[in-house]
Amino acid sequence: MFGIIGFMTVEGYSFFDALYMTVITITTIGYGEVKPLTHSGRIFNIFFIITSFATFAYALARLTRYVASGEMQLYFKNRKLMSSLNHLSGHVIICGFGRNGQQAAKTLTAHRVDFVAIDYREKNIDDFLLEDPHLLYLKGDATNDEILKKAGIEKAKSLICALPTDADNVFVVLSARTLNPEIQIISRATQASAVAKLKKAGADNVIMPDKIGGTHMATLVSKPDVVEFIDHLSGDEGESINIESIGYDKLPPEIRDGSLKDIMDWKKTGVNCIGVKHKNGKFLINPPEETIISEGMKVFVLGTRIQIHKMKHNVGEE
Repeated sequence: MFGIIGFMTVEGYSFFDALYMTVITITTIGYGEVKPLTHSGRIFNIFFIITSFATFAYALARLTRYVASGEMQLYFKNRKLMSSLNHLSGHVIICGFGRNGQQAAKTLTAHRVDFVAIDYREKNIDDFLLEDPHLLYLKGDATNDEILKKAGIEKAKSLICALPTDADNVFVVLSARTLNPEIQIISRATQASAVAKLKKAGADNVIMPDKIGGTHMATLVSKPDVVEFIDHLSGDEGESINIESIGYDKLPPEIRDGSLKDIMDWKKTGVNCIGVKHKNGKFLINPPEETIISEGMKVFVLGTRIQIHKMKHNVGEE
């Protein structure tokens, strides 16, 4: 624009002639002047050449440094990452990507559940990226509402809070419950005194890893075969066994309000019913076949991944 306006003003060129002169001057092609330049025109052109060349050289140097430093690759990587986050819905958010958070991520990956990891400690994210380069993550403080919004808190179905301190977990639970009242929140607790606070803040479930670990080790001494079987149920490899729940509203209309036998016989996939949950929250383990499954109840089934996959496909959960 500077060149066009200058040539039109100093030399009286038409817009097209001024544009042509500007292009061949900036690109240093030098096909020749449209019209012989006046003394004033030559002074302007000298200034214009120096200015445009300096600007071009500066821009080229900046671009070269931008590419060489990896900033361009990082820009496109972040852009792709944010695009993926914007399209997520019904996913899980993991706040805190330490040992507990990473273990939760591995289990969710094994069950093909979409999730986003949040952690301000870059090493935790970078170490996991070596195992799973497709990890969706945000590097930042999960106690910041803006970070939770970027992770899609309004569209998420669950949040796992595994930050190292109970105070931070309470803060995140409060924020998440405010931003999405319907979300399922599972939080870690280090101290027993924090359990009540986390539940009051809005956590649906509170897990104490140390307590579970101690119980697990003690049970290995008293009931090793039982623990081995339970570990097999939650295994991540091979034909591991899975437990799934099917709500009444997920059942096809033709088998609703029917007996448990009718439901299990419908499009058999090989899964077994191990229990039902009544509307009032009570569980019935190993229920009889004549149990009627009514509104508000859930059926718990046990089977291999393939069997569970077929079952979920039959009830339209995929």
